[in-house]
Amino acid sequence: MTPADDTALRAWVADALGKLRREAARSADTHLLRIDLPGFPGIEFYFKDEAAHPTGSLKHRLARSLYLYALCNGKLRPGQPVVDASSGSTAISEAWFARLLGLRFTAVMPRATAPRKITDVEDLGGHVDLVDNPGEVYERAAWHAAQGACHLDQFGQAERATDWRGNNNIAESIIGQLAAEPHPDPAWIVCGAGTGGTSATIGRYLRYRGLQTRLCVAEPEGAAFAVGWRTRDRSATVERPAIIEGIGRCRVEPGFLFEVVDEVIEVPDVASIAAMKLLEEQLGRRYGGSSGTNLVACLQLATRMRERGEEGSIVSLLCDPGERYDQTLYCPDWLRRNGLDPAPAEAALRGTLASGEWQALPSR
Repeated sequence: MTPADDTALRAWVADALGKLRREAARSADTHLLRIDLPGFPGIEFYFKDEAAHPTGSLKHRLARSLYLYALCNGKLRPGQPVVDASSGSTAISEAWFARLLGLRFTAVMPRATAPRKITDVEDLGGHVDLVDNPGEVYERAAWHAAQGACHLDQFGQAERATDWRGNNNIAESIIGQLAAEPHPDPAWIVCGAGTGGTSATIGRYLRYRGLQTRLCVAEPEGAAFAVGWRTRDRSATVERPAIIEGIGRCRVEPGFLFEVVDEVIEVPDVASIAAMKLLEEQLGRRYGGSSGTNLVACLQLATRMRERGEEGSIVSLLCDPGERYDQTLYCPDWLRRNGLDPAPAEAALRGTLASGEWQALPSR
């Protein structure tokens, strides 16, 4: 590389980093919404509304971090195409940032991804490469990288791309927003695990701050993170199809750190779907399936606290908007075709909300 080329490259990187910093300042932060449930006096529930981000999901933070990581590590060059494997929300956010930086973006996605997510990527100028087997997304993204694309690699880089010590990461934001609340140090923070990056960031930050808050990962029943965490087997894999998109991986991703997770609660798909409806009633808008998964885990933890006579707060995440699932999780015909009946789970969850006592959930 000539000195002139090096100067031009550094100028482009500096300009790209400036665009990302300015976007972060404009985005500011997301709201922390409080819910008080009748069966749980003395226990406050908070939900961080990550769907309020410009790209509509928790993955907005991750996508920005992945671009920053690629730029600062010298992996992304002017005009270079960008690729990543995703079940949807990360791809939408990455496509949005690619447009901001003037780059071409390809998302490798399972063919069964919610149609709205595929359309959203394409509307942002991204290209979608669909694969029949969800387990093939990794190899297909690597193929694009071998052709010259910059592989953002959310599954391999998520836990290292985010500054877990602070810099307005999601954990620092949550603790800061709780400062004036009745129980500022929550008993539990609950999140799902897609890449494992969010749980790694939160778990590390809690330890860094010396907090007694424990971290629970809410996982679809029988998915790989739950299987691997129980047995401490990083090679654990499962064959189950992912109904709740964004979580429920078929393998233990590199970013999932067993050591910073205090508990994993498995949630049947029908319960996650039923809980979406309960969230809509409480908050006045729709959220996706993983937000429902989080709510179910929060309720299970709260019933244990209530049994022990404990008071405190529980914090979780609202991961993406329900509109992305109008043709799947919110569609009665789609649910029938896939043999999913959330009505019994909904009845059980309503009983838990009212009484504060855990009502057993039906399996899928």
